[in-house]
Amino acid sequence: MRFEITRPEDLGEPELARWRALQSTGPALGNPFLSPKFTLAVGRFRPDARVAVLSDGTGVVGFLPYERHALGLGRPIGAGLTDCQGLIGPPDLEFDVRALLRACRLSVWEFDHLLADQAAFAAYHAETRVEPVMDLRAGFAPYAEEARKRSPKTLKTVRYKERKLGREAGQVTYTFDERDPAELWRLMAWKSDQYRRTGRTDRFAVPWIVALVTHLHETGVGVLSVLRAGGRPVSAHLGLRAGPVMAGWFPAYDVEFGRYSPGMVGHLRMAEAAAGAGIGWIAMGRGGREYKDWLKNAEFAIAEGRAARVSAAAGLHWIREAPVRRARSAVLAHPALYAGADRVLRTYARLRTKGRAAGVQEATAGRAAVGKGNAA
Repeated sequence: MRFEITRPEDLGEPELARWRALQSTGPALGNPFLSPKFTLAVGRFRPDARVAVLSDGTGVVGFLPYERHALGLGRPIGAGLTDCQGLIGPPDLEFDVRALLRACRLSVWEFDHLLADQAAFAAYHAETRVEPVMDLRAGFAPYAEEARKRSPKTLKTVRYKERKLGREAGQVTYTFDERDPAELWRLMAWKSDQYRRTGRTDRFAVPWIVALVTHLHETGVGVLSVLRAGGRPVSAHLGLRAGPVMAGWFPAYDVEFGRYSPGMVGHLRMAEAAAGAGIGWIAMGRGGREYKDWLKNAEFAIAEGRAARVSAAAGLHWIREAPVRRARSAVLAHPALYAGADRVLRTYARLRTKGRAAGVQEATAGRAAVGKGNAA
């Protein structure tokens, strides 16, 4: 096996065509996070983005997009934003992983959403889980009937809330592929508020992520869907599309309309519109959210772990990251632990918000007192 390392933008059309052909062999491998368009987009904003091109006597047999950070630490392309990672190639492709790392000048390659069926990396798995999927290949009507059978009460409740939203806020409409950039900015503002409200890191406070998301929407890889009531946006979702496969990415809603469950209404509308647009597979990403358990009717396995060469840098990375990975895996694997961690984060966010508000009030009072003293 030969390994050639290149920047994403230096790939030629023959390589990109081969990449797309390899992706077309199955819906999991066809995930938009594994598409050449996503790698090319990340490469515009991440100078450490690289692609390893794997070749044998027959030609190019695989691609591994990655990022190389300090001390030879490797991560999947767009790490921290992706719900699907791995080699674009046949699952049973065999090669020397450590030789690949050496060619990439990596001490460690860590992953947390790796396609678990990729045999070459199986020995490096620390944890395996499943990612939920909305399988729409039979059409929306059969999917909706499955959902009704799984939980008649849930589907009935969502439909009731949609009708109630229409009665109380105005006619409900849905746009599957909204091109207005103002609606994208609205989604990012909603999502930032959600991150702060729940104690999570605000991804949209990071300039390169905002630039990447904007670029993906502008180029049509990002599909922005908007649910409206009386002409007013009440929920939105930005996903990525690669042909018949979509990856869920950033859902958000206006908290003023929370009692109508606009996110759930929007997801059902999205499934119907996606099926009509030729999309048969929507990967929703891992996470302990109950709504995904209800929406899913399929799943695929993903893995978390690290491949490493023997080096001081790899040893330091293991000492630093292994305890964190074990703790995170334990929380994700147990709903009760996840719910408890979520409550802690929300409490922390409320206390932090109150502290900031108190600080602002104190500073304002101080400025006012100074102003009065100066006036006297």
